[in-house]
Amino acid sequence: MASPSSYVFRAMTAADLPTVRGWLALPHVREWWGDPAEQYALVSADLDEPAMDQFIVSAAHGDFAYIQCYELTAWNTGFGAHPKGARGIDQFIGEPGMVGCGHGSALIRSFVDERLASGVPRIVTDPDPENGRAIRAYEKAGFARDRLVDTPDGMALLMVRDA
Repeated sequence: MASPSSYVFRAMTAADLPTVRGWLALPHVREWWGDPAEQYALVSADLDEPAMDQFIVSAAHGDFAYIQCYELTAWNTGFGAHPKGARGIDQFIGEPGMVGCGHGSALIRSFVDERLASGVPRIVTDPDPENGRAIRAYEKAGFARDRLVDTPDGMALLMVRDA
């Protein structure tokens, strides 16, 4: 596994959309992200969304993951009250050979550490309560389980990491 300092978080551009579309169609991503066409429409539309920052994650061998970091807005009202400036994240590893190797927790920790160090007071995430792999990765990255929340996509486990 790469060390956390070896991950690069590059702002996603329209040129990355074909790669992201391919990743969304893979079974290990589709299992938790849902319909690839629907998710692709959302991810591509978010390129123009001011409340959303999107990144492609790379290591020495190349691009392998996607992460998004967003302002807590009206969409996230079920998340409850959080400090001003709190952000939410979602991510997936696209390249199948990178799954199950510890990259998930390491890239999450690296990404979140950078944001917390730059003044973001809290990062939240909301994995499916049945997604044990994601929950373990977030816990290894320093997140704590908070509570179950009802989202437009169904029940989720709200997880929190404070600065």
